[in-house]
Amino acid sequence: MIYELLRCPVCGRAFSENGGALRCEAGHSFDLAKEGYVNLLTGSKPADAMGDNKQAARYRRDFLNKDYYALLRDALAVRFAGRAGALLDLCCGEGYYTAALGQNPALRVYGFDLAREMVRLAAKRNAGLTLFVANLARIPVRDGAFDWATLLFAPFGEAELCRVLRPGGRLTLVVPGQRHLYGLKQAVYERPYENDEALPPAERLRLLGTEKLCGRITLQSREDIQAVFRMTPYYYRTSPADRQKLEALDRLETEIEFVLAEYENPSA
Repeated sequence: MIYELLRCPVCGRAFSENGGALRCEAGHSFDLAKEGYVNLLTGSKPADAMGDNKQAARYRRDFLNKDYYALLRDALAVRFAGRAGALLDLCCGEGYYTAALGQNPALRVYGFDLAREMVRLAAKRNAGLTLFVANLARIPVRDGAFDWATLLFAPFGEAELCRVLRPGGRLTLVVPGQRHLYGLKQAVYERPYENDEALPPAERLRLLGTEKLCGRITLQSREDIQAVFRMTPYYYRTSPADRQKLEALDRLETEIEFVLAEYENPSA
């Protein structure tokens, strides 16, 4: 793994690897986990209390491992197949997409998430990735370090994105399409609604274009139905009575839709 683009979250200095830890010139030290990642969160809160919990991380891993979202994974792999340089996967989760991007030998892939369990699972997918636990609001990497960035279904912090991308660097953003998981909504709600597909407002990043991916999947078990439901914000906004509607289902067909938007960081 290559740590040269990381910076100390306490003082901002560069790291050197020393005795199973990353240490900066000021003496701040962060242990490297045996799975191959480093926790760069600071503060008194335990790392396992930040972000998604272990159960949520494993739901996500188990669902994605069945390739229900292979449509998006493969589209990202094709998009980056001809690209080289340093790539940062922001809020990488358990690494399903990050690992696919890491198959390109011309890319140096870094990824991070707020949840330590997500990053631990990502590290188990691909030992060649540089993975760390960090906060999206203050990413401990060098200014202008990355040629590329990916942000899938995560909050859009434009100022920090512009900071980590080099001038002319590009961001691929993914948001749910209008009919994404509409079949799931039909099974749960009396009045299912479509997503608005709205891209976040950008003041500095320049939108270059968008691409829409559409497909259908058939969830083959109650476990898979529950896993994808728990991966979405709908789970937390749905009443217990409506949640129970899914428990009786052992098969569900639904549309999946993704919107990919590419932005460029201005040169000046």
